[in-house]
Amino acid sequence: MQRWRGLEDIPQDWGRSVVTIGSYDGVHRGHQLIIEHAVDRARKLGVPAVVVTFDPHPSEVVRPGSHPPLLAPHPRRCELMADLGVDAVLVLPFTPEFSQLSPADFVVKVLVDKLHAKAVVEGPNFRFGHRAAGTVDFLAEQGRVYDFEVEIVDLYVTGEAGGGKPFSSTLTRNLIAEGDVAGAREILGRPHRVEGVVVRGAQRGRELGFPTANVETLPHTAIPADGVYAGYLYAQGETMPAAISVGTNPQFDGTERTVEAYAIDRVGLDLYGMHVAVEFLAYVRGQAKFDSLEDLLVQMGADVERCREIVAADA
Repeated sequence: MQRWRGLEDIPQDWGRSVVTIGSYDGVHRGHQLIIEHAVDRARKLGVPAVVVTFDPHPSEVVRPGSHPPLLAPHPRRCELMADLGVDAVLVLPFTPEFSQLSPADFVVKVLVDKLHAKAVVEGPNFRFGHRAAGTVDFLAEQGRVYDFEVEIVDLYVTGEAGGGKPFSSTLTRNLIAEGDVAGAREILGRPHRVEGVVVRGAQRGRELGFPTANVETLPHTAIPADGVYAGYLYAQGETMPAAISVGTNPQFDGTERTVEAYAIDRVGLDLYGMHVAVEFLAYVRGQAKFDSLEDLLVQMGADVERCREIVAADA
């Protein structure tokens, strides 16, 4: 799959394509419906399928300080989109100048002049251009002028997550913030993942017999609520069952919120400086401060056993 950063990266000889546009944070099951439809349409027309997305999130430029917690960084989104059959992803730098682009100019500069859209696939509430003034009806009008079709896909999937609310990135973020990683998994179609570099912490886990990878997560990452979780640690091409701790480590009067993953039954791992990923399968318990170090160790042992059971059942 090709990845382009900005309009200038698009090959000059790029032909017609089927395009879908959106933030697509998380590439959740609703997003997947739209992207899969775009890919299917592209295959039928014999042209590539292109996803257009933005960096940073448009809200951060329009309303500084309002950047939402991110469900997936752009490289991860590209991987997920490639798995869906997308041929190219165009990441447009969302600058203050770009935010001023009118819907009509966006159509010409992006869809017509650069991507030579043959069809555009969107959800019913898609908005674009300055002040989000562009609607799917306006897009359809422009399609008639510039010779591209506009197809609308209902992206609203529902399930048990969120009490039956339509699946969305916002709902997913809320569930993660509450620690409901199982609900987030239903929406995403896979466990929620955070990524980052392993850094040196206080190394108390190593001293206690449970050495953890202290993950310095990427900016704006959606971090689950404080507590202990069962999941996986991905490192060095391996997938390892893990007991994951999120929080400030109140037992030792910590103040900095961290994500630490203990690779169950693994000995001698040295991951410092490596980029790793942590996936959350299930919430085990909340963060707590114990009366003694011995009580903490007993609980940690129980946590590891519970995490081992959960991961084994997920296999």
